[in-house]
Amino acid sequence: MYESLALYINGEFIGGDGRKTEDVVNPATQEALGQLPHATQADLDHALESAQRAFESWKRSSPMDRSAILRKVAELARANAKEIGRNMTLDQGKPLAESVGEIVSCSEHLDWAAEECRRLYGRVIPPRNPDARQIVVREPVGVCAAFTPWNFPYNQAIRKVAAAIASGCTIVLKGPEDSPSAIMAIARMFHEAGLPKGCLNIVWGKPAEVSDYLIRSPIVRKVSFTGSVPVGKQLAALAGQYMKRGTWELGGHSPVMVFDDADIDRAATMLAKFKVRNAGQVCVSPTRFYVQKGAYDKFLAKFTDVLKGIKVGDGLQAGTDMGPLAHERRVPAIERFVEDSVKRGGKVVLGGDAPKGKGFFFNPTVITDLPDDAMLMTEEPFGPIAPVVPFTDMEEVLKRANSLPFGLSSYVFTNSLQTATKVSNGIEAGMVNINHFGSALAETPFGGVKDSGIGSEGGTEMFDGYLVTKFITHI
Repeated sequence: MYESLALYINGEFIGGDGRKTEDVVNPATQEALGQLPHATQADLDHALESAQRAFESWKRSSPMDRSAILRKVAELARANAKEIGRNMTLDQGKPLAESVGEIVSCSEHLDWAAEECRRLYGRVIPPRNPDARQIVVREPVGVCAAFTPWNFPYNQAIRKVAAAIASGCTIVLKGPEDSPSAIMAIARMFHEAGLPKGCLNIVWGKPAEVSDYLIRSPIVRKVSFTGSVPVGKQLAALAGQYMKRGTWELGGHSPVMVFDDADIDRAATMLAKFKVRNAGQVCVSPTRFYVQKGAYDKFLAKFTDVLKGIKVGDGLQAGTDMGPLAHERRVPAIERFVEDSVKRGGKVVLGGDAPKGKGFFFNPTVITDLPDDAMLMTEEPFGPIAPVVPFTDMEEVLKRANSLPFGLSSYVFTNSLQTATKVSNGIEAGMVNINHFGSALAETPFGGVKDSGIGSEGGTEMFDGYLVTKFITHI
């Protein structure tokens, strides 16, 4: 059965009970899965007040106790990964293997936070006055408000919750109304693991209204948001108005640079399969394919051939490689990219349309012969569509890759150590993957530069936004 949907405030699951609700829809079948209750203003106040009360004691909790709860949730997640993953496939659409894999891999983020929270060290500074003692301590910032997206509902939420709880903060989380089951699973697992009441609170509602109310609250001291650049800028401006620290993981338009000396067949195969992961609805999805002229024809042929073999269908059906787009509105959004590309002289060499029948599906699409100012080359598509264009030399491709205001992830394929070093030094991105896809691991920082955000999640950097620094000196 699909997950029971509710608010989770002060350790209690709260159903509709006369509240406004909205349908949660399966994007593969367009059938309603359940009713999601929206929080009232009183509910938001209850969540904020509960988080503040809980913080007074949780901030003094032992790191060992925090670690034990996080480890317990990791165990529960692994044990229930198939059920949580199935529900995620129902409301988000990605193939079941991807959903289950998301749950299992995120257990490592919980384990990592459980270990690292025991090492939130300060330091002793040698004093100028021999009779003085100077120390630096790191303390939890307070109540956090977090807003997470629909493309990786579990992954994006668990990163923020784990970092907040591990650092001694409490949190009010508004997850994605389109795909809420994974968020409910997180609440139930922390509840079962014994997290004190009020440390984690889950609310739902109209995103603009809920985010505005929570960020303006004097109770909230830190904001974490993952989503689009325009919305992120609006929320960052609001948070800045009240001098609240924030972590912002925003969109990207990841350049891929394939050089002549790369293993072309391997690169094309890897990139084609990575491109259709979650139907291209990935903030670090490869989205601008620059291929050096000497390898262009070979790469395009192999890349297109691999995509031709991708099976598109319901994520619960055996053998499905790519599920539907998560929302009905995403289909016309991808169609607009195709239409603009054709108008700009682009050639659709694969796909370019939505298959007939129910569901929000779109076929894997490859477009060539595009100018750099085409919509597909300048705006993040967030779908299974790939522009493939040639380049001549390193200086040229770096200039083109760095020409946009985005700087989240990037991909380089070359067998030259010199080329790899120069490109990794020259590319303006928070993450650089050379000859493989190595980002988003628990122990590595995940974040961008320029319009793609501020701050990192993962690695030892995951706690930076949740801790404040206090200097103490005495004689």
